[in-house]
Amino acid sequence: MDTKTYTQQEMASYIDHTLLKPDASRDDILQICREAVKYRFASVCVNPSWIPLVSKQLKGTGVKTCSVISFPLGSETPEMKAMEASYVIGQGADEVDMVINIGAVKSGDWELAERDIRAVTDVKRHALVKVIIETCLLTEDEKVKICKIARQAGADYVKTSTGFSKGGALASDVALMRRTVGPGTGVKASGGIRTLEDAQNMLAAGATRLGASAGIEIISSLA
Repeated sequence: MDTKTYTQQEMASYIDHTLLKPDASRDDILQICREAVKYRFASVCVNPSWIPLVSKQLKGTGVKTCSVISFPLGSETPEMKAMEASYVIGQGADEVDMVINIGAVKSGDWELAERDIRAVTDVKRHALVKVIIETCLLTEDEKVKICKIARQAGADYVKTSTGFSKGGALASDVALMRRTVGPGTGVKASGGIRTLEDAQNMLAAGATRLGASAGIEIISSLA
């Protein structure tokens, strides 16, 4: 796979600087905000309860505020996901990364799977919506079908993984997702991206955003 050579700033611009651990403290969240502003990451991605703090810290910096929705299981109802998305957007989230109803996909209930995504895209206002499909739990046919549904339902991105299931991002999945959604929809690779080589491979496969808690380590390899 051919890989492009990136500057440190170019690589940072693709990365959502992420901290989703349940034991993350306020000081931890403030630290990743400082890091994101210093290195010019694309966004800071955190759990919903931290959105008011993160939004305040990042205001005017150009770094986006990103919240996960129905994370990491995706098991809430469409109505609950819409309420959660509305709340975080109202608190300053510029982007929301929602987990699909994985059980609906595994059951072949495509109507529910689409309604689940539309519940969030219908309330997104100015925000970007990224749809986490949890690739490690799906067959290839299911991945293709849910990516098409996400695009039709108004998603701005499809995303590989939560990083909390049995597997993370694979370049082969990124390439499949890119072929499926075409050039007009973003593809975010997330889960297990820890090195510069990982990041370069995902971008070469067609990713346009990367979710990583190791963002500083990745871009430091380019210094």
